[in-house]
Amino acid sequence: MRLAISILALAVLSACSANSTDHITLAVNDSGRPEADMQRDAGRHPAEMLTFAGVQPGWRVADLGAGSGYYSRILSGAVGMDGEVISENMDWIVERFPNADAAIAALEAERDNVTRLVSPVPSILDDYENELDAAFMMLIYHDQAWAQEGFEAPTREDRIAMNQSIFNALRPGGVYLVVDHRAEDGTGDSVIGDYHRIDEAFVREEIEAVGFELADESDILSNPDDTRTISVFDPSIRGNTDRFVLLYRKPL
Repeated sequence: MRLAISILALAVLSACSANSTDHITLAVNDSGRPEADMQRDAGRHPAEMLTFAGVQPGWRVADLGAGSGYYSRILSGAVGMDGEVISENMDWIVERFPNADAAIAALEAERDNVTRLVSPVPSILDDYENELDAAFMMLIYHDQAWAQEGFEAPTREDRIAMNQSIFNALRPGGVYLVVDHRAEDGTGDSVIGDYHRIDEAFVREEIEAVGFELADESDILSNPDDTRTISVFDPSIRGNTDRFVLLYRKPL
């Protein structure tokens, strides 16, 4: 039997009348979240990210490249039972990391407002029929340009098609939040294999090519002490990399 998160939803709705961000605070502080997820909060600032994107109860939000569901679980609480979270993993993620897919399947079984989706990169949201209020792509845009062994790397054309699919799935005025590890300026996608970082200007160009307009950007995940010349998995910087935060909007 699926667990409807009605108690949390009622708390969200009552809290929102007093404070427009309480639904986010409640979702982040949910005691049911895995301890491993909560330990990541200090480096990821999830409450600030959802607030920055303007997430509201009742929203439909796609968590793209959801992995094991860190953001999907928080979003599920924040949007409440009147909302929906599309917890998506690209087909290559499911093939390479089956445990991540199993975690999303378990979350879908647990929460009535979570829908699992597996899709190819170029047609990432083509199979979703309702208009979305927001799409999140957190720390995984660079992986859509990663030439990893055993998998064919998505091309620029694939990523343009991906961004177009996201654009088409959003309602007019809907937002697209992209966060990723900064590479040195001018490096494009050339250091992804070594450092798992991507050039911010490179990402902006591809997203804006399909008609998205930059609505805002934030430095809350910036770290000027990060040289951007080492892997994001290096123990000296892991969880504290210099990251760009870009909020795009589909024009009205």
